[in-house]
Amino acid sequence: MGITTSDDAAVYKLRDDLAVVQTLDFFMPVVDDARDYGRIAAANSISDVYAMGGKPILALGIVGLPLKKLAPEVMADILGGAAEVCADAGIIIAGGHSIDDEELKFGLSVTGVVHPDRLLRNDAGKAGDYLVLTKPLGSGTLAHAVKKQLITEDQYAEFIRVTTFLNRVPSEVAVAAGLICATDITGFGLLGHTHEVAAGSGLGADLWFDRLPSLPGARDHIAAGAVPGATGRNLAHYGPNVSWAAELDALAKPILADPQTSGGLLLAVPEEKLASVIEALNVAGALAAAVVGRLRAEDGEARLRVMATAPR
Repeated sequence: MGITTSDDAAVYKLRDDLAVVQTLDFFMPVVDDARDYGRIAAANSISDVYAMGGKPILALGIVGLPLKKLAPEVMADILGGAAEVCADAGIIIAGGHSIDDEELKFGLSVTGVVHPDRLLRNDAGKAGDYLVLTKPLGSGTLAHAVKKQLITEDQYAEFIRVTTFLNRVPSEVAVAAGLICATDITGFGLLGHTHEVAAGSGLGADLWFDRLPSLPGARDHIAAGAVPGATGRNLAHYGPNVSWAAELDALAKPILADPQTSGGLLLAVPEEKLASVIEALNVAGALAAAVVGRLRAEDGEARLRVMATAPR
């Protein structure tokens, strides 16, 4: 697996029963608290291994620290938060690299392993598969609200809980159920990552606005105009491939295009496995198990169709 279908991580087959999963991710702070920043960045980086059905085994840290602006203790707090999340994933930060930079940046390079026959990939969807989302949307908007000092304490607490929650549960459920197609929802939003699954699989997809879970306060901030710039860029890039239902709520586009920070997995689930997968996600403690759409055969229409409600 390489960059051909914009999948979540690179995968290299070592032998018939073992492949290595390699990923790299880093970004500038989305919150002011250094420890929370490290926790979010770590969960976000590890997620790409889970999105491939893999088990993380090792992480290396990547740090750009403006030494003239921030004390070295800030890096210690960031790494401390990241180490907490890595410990939850059963791995350590074994090393890494840091530089003096103009802007603060942090992330991880994560190595994982996977059985080649149990690999999850973003181009293996089948017509008729249901799309199941495992975290609520809106983390991009809430991160923007943090920067603008608009977020409440309760909203911030839930934002941190969701963005630091590992995607291990939905990954393990997907592999145990024999699923073959998944991706994680990050910077391109649900709209963009669904488009990648559909296009990579040679299919179209329907998304149902009334089924979308969202973080507390996200829709209110969007309605008040607190929308991150990447939302508009996502709509500009993917919008030409989308058919929007006329009766959609005005919030539909910014929610679907919201650039997620450490978002959930999107699983493509065959109809005969849907009930058991939803039950397994709920029993195992996934943050959401929302059936938000369905893959369909290409029919000459737009790659994605966004409907106000799910079909009855």
